[in-house]
Amino acid sequence: MRCVEMKVDEKVAPSEPREALPFLENREKCKNPSEKISKEEDDETACGFWLFKGPFMQRFATEKMYVILYGIAGCVMTMTFAYFNGTITTLEKRYKIPTKISGIISVGNDISTMLTAALLGYYAGNGHRPRWMGIGLLTIVAFCLLTSSLHFIYGAGEDALKLTREYGQVNETLARQERDQKLCQTKAAGCIQEEIGQWVPQVFLFMAQLISGVGQALFYTLGIAYMDDNGTKSKTPAMLSLSTFLRMLGPAIGYSLAALCLRLYIEPSLEPLIGREDPRWMGAWWLGWIVLAAMTLVSAIFLFMFPRELPSSRRRRLQAGQAEGNQEVNLKERSFGDMMQTVRKLTKNKVYVYNTMASIMYFFGYMAYWIFTPKYIETQYRQSAAMATMATGTVALGFSAAGVLISGYVISKYRPSARAMASWNAIVDFVTVAGILCYVAIGCESSDRLNSLTTLSAENSCSASCHCDYVHYAPVCSPENITYISACHAGCSERSKDELGRTIFTGCKCMGSSSLESGTESQFAVDGTCPVDCFNQFLVFLGVMCFLKLVGASSKSTNLLIALRCIPQEDKTFALGLGSMVASLLGFIPSPIFFGWLIDNYCLVWGKTCSNKGNCWLYDTESLRYALNLTAASFIFVGGFLNIAVWHHAKDLKIFDEVEHVEKEVEMDKLDVKSRENK
Repeated sequence: MRCVEMKVDEKVAPSEPREALPFLENREKCKNPSEKISKEEDDETACGFWLFKGPFMQRFATEKMYVILYGIAGCVMTMTFAYFNGTITTLEKRYKIPTKISGIISVGNDISTMLTAALLGYYAGNGHRPRWMGIGLLTIVAFCLLTSSLHFIYGAGEDALKLTREYGQVNETLARQERDQKLCQTKAAGCIQEEIGQWVPQVFLFMAQLISGVGQALFYTLGIAYMDDNGTKSKTPAMLSLSTFLRMLGPAIGYSLAALCLRLYIEPSLEPLIGREDPRWMGAWWLGWIVLAAMTLVSAIFLFMFPRELPSSRRRRLQAGQAEGNQEVNLKERSFGDMMQTVRKLTKNKVYVYNTMASIMYFFGYMAYWIFTPKYIETQYRQSAAMATMATGTVALGFSAAGVLISGYVISKYRPSARAMASWNAIVDFVTVAGILCYVAIGCESSDRLNSLTTLSAENSCSASCHCDYVHYAPVCSPENITYISACHAGCSERSKDELGRTIFTGCKCMGSSSLESGTESQFAVDGTCPVDCFNQFLVFLGVMCFLKLVGASSKSTNLLIALRCIPQEDKTFALGLGSMVASLLGFIPSPIFFGWLIDNYCLVWGKTCSNKGNCWLYDTESLRYALNLTAASFIFVGGFLNIAVWHHAKDLKIFDEVEHVEKEVEMDKLDVKSRENK
């Protein structure tokens, strides 16, 4: 007999089958077989590519290094999606996009994920998976560059430029005309012409999202399967928790980056005349995309360097007597018919089906908060876009990361059963429903009253004679603390500056009792919305949200472990891809569109142009709070009962191996080698 030093492409003589050559049977005839295998590493286990390879690189081909780099790459990827969510309200203002359309744009990546996840998981899953993941990250780079290029193509926009000091200096006549249009007009003004190709930015953003979905499918479907296949089952919970923890830092950093960029004006070289709390403020949304593109490119290069199979996994497989030749045969047998047969087999797996459907219901309900939480905070609690983004990203998602770490520690230490994990998933769903019902009660009465009064001011019959149909949203505040959509809607005819530099509108005939002819000169309004203090309610909302993030994140690892263990190893990559496709089709795609439509239904003041109604400036906050939260809670509530069905069918499912004999043999081998060396 000889020591096992075979390569993947080495041919085995018929008289000497691979089953007769396990490493453990030849241990006595090799002084140090583990070292010999490591010296004879072939291209399949070699770390690096092109010029970036060699013995120095090989030391990084370990499970721990992969988990860390995979987690960091996932962190960068989630940063891009969080950054998009954090800047979505600014994009709506800049390109006059209704929330319903922005919801459709945001699901572009889920549409391409749905179309490609299963196929890529089935075919690319048997290729060089780290290289495919690197290619996926390159599509994210393209997504970042395409999105940011909109600013360089269209610029900051006329609406934003009109609110800068430089615009008034360079275009004094146009600036005066713009200011006069805000006042009460004696005759109807013409409609505001749309910017040429206004629909093009929307299509551009959607296509960029489509491209990113391919990278997302490659990264998650192949990355998790590669991690599970190249590690031991006892270490999988810890590896999943660590990589998920690193990935959870991505949204926090992405939202923080968005908050930082939104603090700058959309054209940083110009001086704005309004503050960040003004609803007309537009931040430098495009700046962060350039940073994210560079970070994603570096992550892609590092992932490219990992081998097709980690050396430690190769040694364990050879020691277990697994035949490599069988894998080569399986590669040739891949076909569409075989894939459909695998689909039929998975549909009969009740644990897999119920677990997938429970995840879909949770995602459908909670997707509204992942995408629209900054918008929700802005409208409900009157916080700036930067504050809403910072709270959503830095504070709340920090609790999500803590939840992932705590759950990973508990699972690794106590090794709960599949039923225990499924029951915890159900508990998390019902606790989440209770927390969302608390959102309904956490309203701001001042904000609700302000919006209703603003709507009444818009419907004032007095302002009809001022011809305000096409006046831009430019709120003013009356002494009675009533906000008017513009000075025109308040019936104001004159403008001046006070000693504090504030713009004061006078002669406002449509304010309260001033609609009478007498005394109109004493009626005035101050530029900007009336002050509203909702900060205490915002803090309560933030506290409940952080608790839900902590509890919800604790079920990520348990849900994924059930999904990994309820399917055979040969179907793992495809099953993850198929689950991702179904989740996109039934959850990730329809949810943002549905909730975007729901939010638009409660709009009170639309921006109006010649051909459409543009973006929404003001919402019925009280009705929106009830409708959004109760609808989301209903879907998650159904998901809780589906997790109970998972609990019922998971009684025979094993999450951990009772005895990992291969690892024990390796340890025994190392002890024998050390004892011989000592002798």
